[in-house]
Parts: sequence; structure tokens; C-alpha cells
Amino acid sequence: MRIALTATCIGDVMFPQAPRATALLLERLGHEVFFPERQTCCGQMHVNTGYLDEAVPVVRNHVEAFSPVLDGEWDAVVVPSGSCTGSVRHQQGMVCRRAGLDELARTADAVAAKTYELSELLVDVLGLTDVGAYFPHRVTYHPTCHSLRMLHVGDKPLRLLRAVKGIDLVELPAAEACCGFGGTFALKNAETSTAMLADKMTHVKSTGAEVLTAGDASCLMHIGGGLSRIRAGVRTLHLAEILASTKDEPAPAGTGPSTRGGAR
Repeated sequence: MRIALTATCIGDVMFPQAPRATALLLERLGHEVFFPERQTCCGQMHVNTGYLDEAVPVVRNHVEAFSPVLDGEWDAVVVPSGSCTGSVRHQQGMVCRRAGLDELARTADAVAAKTYELSELLVDVLGLTDVGAYFPHRVTYHPTCHSLRMLHVGDKPLRLLRAVKGIDLVELPAAEACCGFGGTFALKNAETSTAMLADKMTHVKSTGAEVLTAGDASCLMHIGGGLSRIRAGVRTLHLAEILASTKDEPAPAGTGPSTRGGAR
């Protein structure tokens, strides 16, 4: 397949190892990965904070950047983020219709129909659970809110993780509870966010895991920041990094910058 990669804002600016790992994984599986350089934000931050009018040009740019998927230039769009995929699928068309841009809304809906969160692409589109990964560490998985409640990815990430060679996958207690990030929620409701984070960290520590993984870098940033402050000794890795890991090219040590390449 020819697959266009959405890096996401947080991936591009803070955690490039997640989109890089996504590209490496898909290329190892025999697919061509492309990086549309025109891409910027999907508009989620604007919509979630009530700036729907300001979101219109951002959404327009995203739709136009990825619209070649409708002409056959690519077969699909992949996003290593449940929240950004959720915004593409459930917010962009709404933003356009609210602004009276019906034609753009139809295009946005069509692009959204070919846009997949990473585990959706691997399991539902490519029909895979075993991607040939190797990661000999004790791992626990946090299902992020948007992937769980908006995309309904279910156990797809866990099915992919269970097939990783060498992994010791342990269940996270109260896994479906929010970590407390929620974008600007963590800023506007800092005390509540901190309390939710404390509960999540307690559950993570109880697993004895070396690594916490999830499908959203934003949630990993939030939980990982808390774990580092209490010196928990648990590192965070995006799901894509574990799935891209092999004996010859193991996953990087943690959330620091990755030097491995990928995407065109």
C-alpha cells in the first residue's frame, strides 16, 4: 500500500520518534510511506477550546494536504494518535458545515473515511496482529480516552502487543480510567488533573512494568512526566516504537529523540 503519514503536532515538535517509528514499521512490512510536507495541525486544539471559527483555515489546510488520498495517490492515511484521528473523523466535517462550507465538509468526510489510527490500519486494513516485533521487556498498556471512547479501537493495540516476541505484557489496573491530561483540561483543572494522574501512576507502579505504552504521545507525556518526578523508574514508549522494535533495531531507550529515519 501507499500510505500517507500524519505526524501530528506533538509528534512533529516534541516526540518525533512516534511518527518515525510508524514509518519504519510500515516500510518494514513492505509498504510505501509518504510525508505530505504541507501538513500542519488537524485543528483539534482549536475545536476543543471553543475556537471553531479559527479552526476553519487549519482544517481546510489539513483536508487539502491529505486530499490526494481521494485521487488514488495514496491508499490510506495513518495517524499515530487516537485523539488526532478522532478529530479528523468527528470534528473536521462539523467545523466545515458550521461555517457553511458544505463542499469542503464533504471532502473532509471523504478524507476521514480513509484515515486510520495506527492499530486500526494494522489490524482492520492490513489484517495483521503479528508485525514481527521483538521487545523483551515488562510492559503495561494505557488505552487513551479518544482511542477507547471516540474511535472504539477496543483490544486492537493489545492484540498487537500480545504478538510481540519476548514481551512480558501485564494488565494495567483501572486501565480505562483517564490519565487526567485532556489537553487544556490539565491546565484549566490542574488540581483534578493531578489527582487523576496520581491514581494512574499508582496503578502503573503496581504492575512492576519497565515500560508504559499507549497510542498517544500526549498522554505518555503527561504520565511520563509524573513518573519521572517521583523517580518511578518506568519509561514511556509509544505503541509504534514497540511495534517497530526488532532484534536488529531495538526500540530507543525512552522518550528522548530518536535518530532513526523513515518516510519520504
